[in-house]
Amino acid sequence: MKDLALHILDILQNSVTAGATLVKLQIDEVPDKDEYRVKFTDNGKGMDSEMVKNVTDPFFTTRTTRKVGLGLPLLKQNAERTGGNMMIQSQPGKGTEVDVMFVYSHIDRLPTGDIAGTMALTVSSYPAIDFIYTHNTPEGTFIFDTIEIKETLGDLPISNPQVIGFMKDLIRDNLEEIKAS
Repeated sequence: MKDLALHILDILQNSVTAGATLVKLQIDEVPDKDEYRVKFTDNGKGMDSEMVKNVTDPFFTTRTTRKVGLGLPLLKQNAERTGGNMMIQSQPGKGTEVDVMFVYSHIDRLPTGDIAGTMALTVSSYPAIDFIYTHNTPEGTFIFDTIEIKETLGDLPISNPQVIGFMKDLIRDNLEEIKAS
């Protein structure tokens, strides 16, 4: 994958497929510690310990449409390429947490990509699911919370094209304000 936004889209899709009703994405940019951390937390169906062990094997997948699952293996590989790592914690019936650390200054750390577009597309595609996206940099914190947005919208659907454009601009502008990489 050419950027982190594509990895993020893939992992968010995993949460949706796992039946999550709340998905949290947190990105922490900590240049002083040379860390770029991406953390996913969901309340989906979770995985048992055997599945957690196998989920980073590219030839292991729960999908029936193809025989490989490359999302988590590629994300892990990209993190390790920078000297980082990936940890997965999960319990059946309780959800999953995927914590990925990239070395911030490493030349092989993928660019973030269009995170605003990724989040707006994902949120509008799954209006029944709540998403909370938090992005921390040394310049500040931005929190995008669909629970608050849905309350503000009232009867206007979050999948409305104008709302999608608004969300994309909101995310992009706030990320610029906190100087997200």
